[in-house]
Amino acid sequence: MQRRRRFKQTKCLEERLAEEAKELRTVAATLPPGPTRDAVLRKARQDETAAHMTEWLNSPGLKPPT
Repeated sequence: MQRRRRFKQTKCLEERLAEEAKELRTVAATLPPGPTRDAVLRKARQDETAAHMTEWLNSPGLKPPT
């Protein structure tokens, strides 16, 4: 039976997503315009959106629907 390799994250999800988005934007700045650059920028935007969504979902002001 295989065991899952587990490890504890040292940074929260929002920090990891923001860091990856920053790195992707740096990479995109070095690429020439084209589909590869567009894909890298799209992934950076997705990471930023996911970070904002998790912040919103974990906010104390979020109330369940009535």
